[in-house]
Amino acid sequence: MDVIKDILTFLADNVFGQVPILIGLITLAGLLLQRKRFEDVFAGALRATIGVVILFIGVEVFTGGLTSFQTVLASAMGTTPPKADNSLADFLADQGGTVALVITVAFLAHVLVVRLFPAARYLYLTGHLMFWVSTVTVASLVTIAPGADQLTLVLCGAGFVAAYWTLQPLWMRPLMRRVMPDDRFGFAHTSSLACLITGYAARPLGSREKHDTEKLKLPRQLSFFKDVNVSTALIITVIMLVGVAFADHGVVTKAAAEMDDKLSPWVWAILVGLRFAGGIAILLFGVRMFLGEIVPAFKGFSDRVIPGTRPALDAPTVFPVAPTAVMVGFVASTAVFLVCLAVFAAAGWFTLAPPMIMLFFVGGAAALFGNVVAGWRGAVLGGVITGLILAVGQAVTWGLYERTAPELATLADPDWYAIGWLLKAADPVVGGNSIWLVPAVAVGAMIITLLLLGRAEKRRAAADEQEEEKAPESAAPAEA
Repeated sequence: MDVIKDILTFLADNVFGQVPILIGLITLAGLLLQRKRFEDVFAGALRATIGVVILFIGVEVFTGGLTSFQTVLASAMGTTPPKADNSLADFLADQGGTVALVITVAFLAHVLVVRLFPAARYLYLTGHLMFWVSTVTVASLVTIAPGADQLTLVLCGAGFVAAYWTLQPLWMRPLMRRVMPDDRFGFAHTSSLACLITGYAARPLGSREKHDTEKLKLPRQLSFFKDVNVSTALIITVIMLVGVAFADHGVVTKAAAEMDDKLSPWVWAILVGLRFAGGIAILLFGVRMFLGEIVPAFKGFSDRVIPGTRPALDAPTVFPVAPTAVMVGFVASTAVFLVCLAVFAAAGWFTLAPPMIMLFFVGGAAALFGNVVAGWRGAVLGGVITGLILAVGQAVTWGLYERTAPELATLADPDWYAIGWLLKAADPVVGGNSIWLVPAVAVGAMIITLLLLGRAEKRRAAADEQEEEKAPESAAPAEA
């Protein structure tokens, strides 16, 4: 038993938890299944791996500035993050092994489900979110069933997580088809709740054809804004300079000193804005590089191992479709969150901690999906919805994880809040020995959904065949 546990933990820590390795191995296997030549297999797998590494380097470049900006922003707003008796580090020290086992068991179950149900279609491959979804789920289960042993937490958590990984790309599919009509890959990110709300709420606001963020007509003097690198650098630099102007001088000086002891806070603010734009450019380059390898390589799995399947990938993989919309969403979500921060603080409700990284990725993703529905109006709406969800979610969820890992509320994406409160709502029913109802209901809902989707697809296929059969018959008299 210990050997199996060690193997599963090793896989979680060294394969599923390491996105470049996971993507590289899947690309390698896909190319081998297609019986490509050795040099093509080797080069393709390496390019995919390097592409993911470049992507994460880009993320590190701009999130490093965002972390500093978060501190400066909190100082400028005069807020102090809430304190707690427990921490995420303590929780992972106690339940980290459980989380690792949940990741591995859930992924194996997810692969099995995708293999057995053609309607499942997508294989969830966002490795770092595999960790966070599993962590949030285990923390929620510990909250509603504090006496549960590790085996119970692993099996219950894995059942719930596998169902989420299977269904999440599917409920995003209708919107994703607008972004990626050829359905090359799915969307696997925990911003899906904000994206869904935005996609449907934006419908009355117009159309993409008229208001697409990437085709906005600007005066000649402002035409440089069409270059996403230039507009990103300018907007973030201005925001940084405003933050420095209102923040405590000691806080700003300390943040600038982390980059260079002799650096002026004002120059530091400009450099952070430039680094942010550079990080985005690196990220987009990495995305294009690894997508160019994994999408065609995945055909090996689709043809030979799991027929008809496609990879479901991280949010940045769609950012090249509308980078301007992404920036609009980030700015709008940040503005709304700051308004909420001020209102909550003035009313004495809760002291929010600005989650700049989440505001960028979630706000950008929601805005992108809003843009494909209603253009720039939808993009702004996506940012607004993101800011509201992250602000309200943080305020109401901090107490939910007070006994486990309250930082999960400040690090969270919208789907984390949904998972936490869904399981909390089930507490009166599944508390204690009834915790097994959690995976039973989740897996049951997943199976019913997949069966219904499968039947619907068969009906559509039959209707298409009938249309094809009628077409030659209707054409025959015309030819005669």
